[in-house]
Amino acid sequence: MRRPAPSPNTAGRVGAVAAWAGVTAWGLWAALRYAGGDRLPGLGAPSSQLLAFTPYAAAAAPLPVLVALVLRRWWAAVAATVVATALALAVLPRAVAGGDSAARGPVVRVLTANLLFGQAAPARIVDLVRRSGVDVLSLQELTPEARDRLERAGLTRLLPHSVVDARQGGTGSGIYSRHSLRALPSPAGMSTATPQAEITLPGGRRITVTAVHPLPPLTAAAFRQWRHDLAELPAAAAQSGGTGSVRILAGDFNATLDHASLRRLIERGYADAADRAGAGLVPTWGLRSSRPPLAIDHVLVDRRCAVRRVTVHDLPGSDHRAVYAEIRLP
Repeated sequence: MRRPAPSPNTAGRVGAVAAWAGVTAWGLWAALRYAGGDRLPGLGAPSSQLLAFTPYAAAAAPLPVLVALVLRRWWAAVAATVVATALALAVLPRAVAGGDSAARGPVVRVLTANLLFGQAAPARIVDLVRRSGVDVLSLQELTPEARDRLERAGLTRLLPHSVVDARQGGTGSGIYSRHSLRALPSPAGMSTATPQAEITLPGGRRITVTAVHPLPPLTAAAFRQWRHDLAELPAAAAQSGGTGSVRILAGDFNATLDHASLRRLIERGYADAADRAGAGLVPTWGLRSSRPPLAIDHVLVDRRCAVRRVTVHDLPGSDHRAVYAEIRLP
């Protein structure tokens, strides 16, 4: 026996539900992104993980537009187009260089790398420092053993000045510099080592560098600490009218530019170097995992600086990639 064909009304209702379901799903994601979901009471912890994948949601946003068009649901197609446009506006500017300053000061070359519990190949780090002429190196997940291996590989011959807080596990960090430095107190109550240093460049200019590595917001408790750590990082000198040493924050922020907590930090006088250089969508973590890779390692610079170049480099032994930024000071 043949089953009776669905009535036109039933088919129409199913089509409408299918079309508007896509609009609703992507629309909620866009609303969460623009509302700063990781800062909303009760939604922060789960939102912080979801929002990291916003570039992928934006890439798939044309799908509900196509579904609505195929089903001839014109108003749903219009709404889906609005949602897709909103997500594109949040994500695509990171792939376009722009917004740079007219800085004319000395050039500083910064490299940051997460060593994955100290397992990254020391020869690779030293080679990147040598080939790129790095002035300042920020290392995260720096263990005492990794520190010793790096020094045996010749790191301190290239970058002889340092402030290092090496620890077992993934909470150690360090700053190595080509130029003389002075250790500064770390921000209060941080979950991991957060060394800071004032570095004196040739000619007497000074910059302040912070090695950044908050815990990933994978649990409710870790999420609260992650927000605290990002909030405790110092504001750039640009926020106080351009007085004081130029600040640079470099490290694994465990955050993307779709997290409101990171954007709020940037609003305190910084610019993301990769975003300025049009490399803000280049992933820095997770390329060898089953999850989509993310851009969670950053070099944040005083917004008065000009960003000349940003490149991302594979790091054998680590699940992160190293980020290199060439910066011209104001």
